[in-house]
Amino acid sequence: MTLIDTDKICELAPSPAYVVDLDRLRHNLFILDHVQQKSGAKILMAMKAFSMWSVFPLIRQYLKGVCASSPWEARLGREEFGGEVHSFAAAYRESDVTELLAISDHLVFNSFNQLELFRPQWEKSGVSIGLRVNPEHSEGHTPIYDPCAPMSRLGIPRAEFEGRSLAGVDGLHFHTLCEQLFDPLARTARVFEEKFGQFLPGMKWLNLGGGHHITREGYDIDGLVDLVKHFRGKYGLEVYLEPGEAVAINTGVLVSQVLDVVHNRMDIAILDVSATCHMPDVLEMPYRPTITGGGDPGTLPHTYRLAGPSCLAGDVIGDWSFDRKLSPGDRLVFEDMSHYTMVKTTFFNGIQHPAICTWESGSEELKVIRKFGYGDFKSRLS
Repeated sequence: MTLIDTDKICELAPSPAYVVDLDRLRHNLFILDHVQQKSGAKILMAMKAFSMWSVFPLIRQYLKGVCASSPWEARLGREEFGGEVHSFAAAYRESDVTELLAISDHLVFNSFNQLELFRPQWEKSGVSIGLRVNPEHSEGHTPIYDPCAPMSRLGIPRAEFEGRSLAGVDGLHFHTLCEQLFDPLARTARVFEEKFGQFLPGMKWLNLGGGHHITREGYDIDGLVDLVKHFRGKYGLEVYLEPGEAVAINTGVLVSQVLDVVHNRMDIAILDVSATCHMPDVLEMPYRPTITGGGDPGTLPHTYRLAGPSCLAGDVIGDWSFDRKLSPGDRLVFEDMSHYTMVKTTFFNGIQHPAICTWESGSEELKVIRKFGYGDFKSRLS
């Protein structure tokens, strides 16, 4: 896998800017397609993690479609990606169901209440209907990202299936992982099969969800292939996977620039990128990105706190050390910034939104796909 040429990108890209390396994206897609070919699974891209639709023509050469979490995501997938569109949300309005039934291939409900409430609509739609289940087996390390945390609103627990009709239900779906390798999926699948296996012979498909880093180094690809083959062979099911991060992991960077350096017990570099606006997982997860040439505090000669330009006191990205002193105008590159960044950004404080770019390492071509201006900020308000 080629390394991203951050020096050349810094020279060519505007700041701030998200830059997606198309060679690295192809690398991930090759791995995902290998899983499809070996296992017979169908892999969808989770748009909640990565919705850069200008690269959908490349991704759809390998993957079978998208999974969406709202009518707008589903519409974008239908219009720009093609292939299959699978939709799920924790709850729907009637208008949501009407719209989703017109543009989705699969529609997954989160409760028996909504399954029955909207039965008159979906029964005559021809759309394949599923239920999201909660195996109540927690593998997550951060409660906010753990769908199996106590009292979770996501997925139907096994006890809720007692006395319920599954008439018209074609498939079951579970999604329980976050940034994990194969072993947590294998353990979850065993618990799922113990609790819900009795319903699988009457189903047409099973969706194993996302959150597993199939394209990350160390992932047990053979184990995943065997797991998919197990469910396909034993129950005669079509098996779906819906990774998001695994599509875009390690494919992109966020280029930033130092605006000022102030001192308050330590040196603080204020950048033109913001944790709250441009990389909110830093605050939500919490998550510490890698910076090209940056080290842990104190490991290199010059340590700085990096912070955003917004009025939020807590708009702090974190502390890093560098070989050299930072000065206004210096560029810093945050790595692995394709997934859960562009899809979560805000225009808080009217701060400049990063441009969206692509990079072809072979030709050293940087394309600015979109720049944002005042009109984009204004159009989100009224």
